[in-house]
Amino acid sequence: MTDLNKDKEIDWSLCTWKGSRRRQHEEFQALPFSRKLEIIEGMNAFVENRRHAPQAGKSAVVREQPEED
Repeated sequence: MTDLNKDKEIDWSLCTWKGSRRRQHEEFQALPFSRKLEIIEGMNAFVENRRHAPQAGKSAVVREQPEED
């Protein structure tokens, strides 16, 4: 089995909380405005769906009782 990553150096600065957040911001800033808008609208739709979802602890599944013969 060949190691596809053997030539790549590991950027250890990305392995910290601050490094990871910095990389996320850099990648988001590099996106075109239309893609940023799509992402933000998608996050808003997710929040709206979660807002109307059943509360934690309440079962959204209706369970049928087994029929007794």
